[in-house]
Amino acid sequence: MLSQVVKGKPFQLLKGITLVGVCLTCSTAWAVDRVVLATQNWSPYQTVNSDGDIGGVAVDRIKCTFRNMGQPYEIRMMRWDKAQLLVETGKVHGFFSGSANAKRASYAQASDPIVSENLAWFVSPAVRENINDETAKYSLRYGVKYNTNKWLSLKRDGYNVIKKPRDADSLLQMLWQGELDVAYEYELVFEEAMDKAGIPKDYFKKIRTSKQDLMVHFSKGFLAQQPSFLNRFNLAMAQCR
Repeated sequence: MLSQVVKGKPFQLLKGITLVGVCLTCSTAWAVDRVVLATQNWSPYQTVNSDGDIGGVAVDRIKCTFRNMGQPYEIRMMRWDKAQLLVETGKVHGFFSGSANAKRASYAQASDPIVSENLAWFVSPAVRENINDETAKYSLRYGVKYNTNKWLSLKRDGYNVIKKPRDADSLLQMLWQGELDVAYEYELVFEEAMDKAGIPKDYFKKIRTSKQDLMVHFSKGFLAQQPSFLNRFNLAMAQCR
């Protein structure tokens, strides 16, 4: 497998960064010409370094999976809402890493989990209320990454969500500067943002809520044309640890 980063003409509203995997020895009759996946810059799962190289925990597992399958692939880094829209409209084959919801299930089918991670409340040390008290959802100021499953879930459940940050770094700064009482994020993601900002990991009170599976969501249209693909993908991914 030869993998390289290509910086070409930017996609509309995208970063214009693409990771292309080319299998030099592929001969399987099952292989699709090239599977195109869209994703967002979301450390530590999907990252872009200063040289424009795409990596991260989820990316590495997907690269391993396609290598096991002998499957050429392309990973495009872009805005999260754009990644989902391109799958919904059949412009790319899938997006990652995302949890399950009814909207996504209407146009895509999820793989087995590529990452399983704890969701957690990160609570300002100034907060004295019991966050598990039902009244806290109305009295405290909550922040969560905008236009995500987490954001939709808190809004649906009536939480007082007052901020709409686009990434974990912005969410952290809002909590750090006292604009929020509680931030809701994946534990690993938020703690990496804290580490980058030089904030001790025990500065905020952390309350885990649940473990969430993050998957690749493949277009139903694509899977209808390749009915054995998802099963082969899951089997190949099981060999990647």
